[in-house]
Amino acid sequence: MTPVRSLARAMLSGIFVVSGARNFVSPERLVPTAKPITDRVAPLLQGAHPGIPTDTATLIRANAAVQFGAGLMLATGRHTRPAALVLAGTLIPVTLAGHPFWSTDDATAKNSNQVHFLKNLGLFGGLILAAADTEGRPGLRWRAGHRIGHSRRSVRRAVRTARREARIAVRSASAARRLPG
Repeated sequence: MTPVRSLARAMLSGIFVVSGARNFVSPERLVPTAKPITDRVAPLLQGAHPGIPTDTATLIRANAAVQFGAGLMLATGRHTRPAALVLAGTLIPVTLAGHPFWSTDDATAKNSNQVHFLKNLGLFGGLILAAADTEGRPGLRWRAGHRIGHSRRSVRRAVRTARREARIAVRSASAARRLPG
């Protein structure tokens, strides 16, 4: 991994590691802000599995733990692409719950929320880039196409060889019929 990638990933993941640790330790300060989103998500979670906790503080803690873990993975270069996707997924409810500038009437609060919303949108874009980064190695799409092309060439080569061997066999059989005996 290049030093630039290492540094960029560490810088990108820093906010998730720090805020994940902080929110895991004290989720209570975020409960009033997150409640509207968690109230919408709770029925979906209950429908998926009745044992999943749906109280707001627990959901905040779960999101914080995921952000902390995935942030560390991204920072250390371990499973960076899935970690970046997971972080991007956790950023969506955080942004919607924490920075709803469209529903604020106060101009100062609206401006602040809009700036933080756009900051999170920028982080989301960076995470998508990190998730798409193959570190200079060919991506899955290229490798699959390359394998398919290689397989096609191998099949064509095998068909040509089989035809050549069939022609040789026909000539040999024809020559054998002309021999007396």
